[in-house]
Amino acid sequence: MSESEADTPDEDVEEDVDAETEAAEVDADAEAEEESAVEGALLFGVWEVSDIEYDDPSTQRYLNVTPIAHTMGRHASKQFEKSEISIVERLINRLMQTEENTGKKQRATKIVQEAFEQIHERTDENPVQVLVTAVENAAPREETVRLKYGGISVPKAVDVAPQRRVDEALKFLAVGTKNASYKSKTTAAEALAQQIIGAASYDVQTYAISQKEERERVAAAAR
Repeated sequence: MSESEADTPDEDVEEDVDAETEAAEVDADAEAEEESAVEGALLFGVWEVSDIEYDDPSTQRYLNVTPIAHTMGRHASKQFEKSEISIVERLINRLMQTEENTGKKQRATKIVQEAFEQIHERTDENPVQVLVTAVENAAPREETVRLKYGGISVPKAVDVAPQRRVDEALKFLAVGTKNASYKSKTTAAEALAQQIIGAASYDVQTYAISQKEERERVAAAAR
């Protein structure tokens, strides 16, 4: 075997490594360009998302805030990747989980956009910040599970995982919005604004806060 033939496999490996390195550099450059493009952008072209404050460190990781309100299902195929989506888009998606708004992303987005405008008019604050505070306040810290002992079902109090806390808070806001606007003169945007403002101020009359208090009360009795 000649020396040139013996060196060929090593050269192929080096070429593969160089190609992989170059591809990784291209991906890194693309991500950097995307981040730079997103940085400084405004949600709905109006609301700032770079100076959001968090009061609950346990849910901060799962309250992602970006100026992108529609990722077009980019994270749908990855497990637990929903936490990388903006909390605003997650609220929009949650509003679509009803009979009237199923699959109507643009309609749900318009509802949230109008609700944000009303929140700003009523509170004179950044509605994204109000939403984050509302989710933190409406997220239950305890709930109950059913354990069976010899055929007897016994409730047991358990801590709620941070990711589930955010999921439940969004569910409470969406269900409260539907209950307040269904067969009512109150529009969905008005109902959503009321729910978010009430949850942000920890108003126990708000559906989201009342459900959280009920969950924790039942859990406390099952300790």
